[in-house]
Amino acid sequence: MDSARLEAFTDGVMAVALTIMVLELKPPHAPQWRALAAQWPVALSYILSFIYIGIYWNNHHHLMRVTEGIRGRVLWANLYWLFWMTLIPFATAWLSETEFAAVPAALYGFVLLMAAGGFFLLQREIVLCNGRDSALAKAVGHDVKGKISTALYLVALAVVSWRPYWSCVLYAIVAAIWFIPDRRFERAVMRQR
Repeated sequence: MDSARLEAFTDGVMAVALTIMVLELKPPHAPQWRALAAQWPVALSYILSFIYIGIYWNNHHHLMRVTEGIRGRVLWANLYWLFWMTLIPFATAWLSETEFAAVPAALYGFVLLMAAGGFFLLQREIVLCNGRDSALAKAVGHDVKGKISTALYLVALAVVSWRPYWSCVLYAIVAAIWFIPDRRFERAVMRQR
C-alpha cells in the first residue's frame, strides 16, 4: 500500500482538529482591548495547541516522505496516534476555560504524552514494515528529542498537582524543542534521491 492515502487521511483529520479548536474561540462581548486581553488563557492554550498540531502534522509529512510501504499495523498505529491528536481540542478548551487549573493541565499533559507515544509507535511500526536498514530507520536513529520530550512530560505530570503553571511551561518547552526544525527526515529524503 502506498503511504499517500494514509497521509491524505491524516491531513484531513488534522484539519478537522484545528477547525474544532478555532471554533472554540469566542470573541469578547465588550468592544475594548481589555476585554480581549482578559482572554489570555484562551489565546495561550490555543497557540500552544496549534503549534503542537502543526509540529505533528509537519513531522508526519516528513515521516511519510521516507516511508516506502505500509501495512495494516501501520494503519492501526496511525489511528491510535490520531485518536490522541483529536483529543487535543477538548483538552485545550478545558485548560483555557479553567485558566490552567491542575486537573485540566494534567489531562492536557496526559494527552500530549499519549500522542507522543502514539507517534513513537507509528514510527516503530513503519520501521518494522520497511526494515531496520531503511531510510526511515536511519533517520529516526536514537530519537534523542523524543526521549527528552517524554522525560519532560513525565516531570510536568509529576508537578502538575501543586504547580500547574510549571507543567504548562514544560509543555511549551517541549513544543519549542520540536519547533526547531528536525533535519533527520529531510536528509533521509535527500539520500533516497
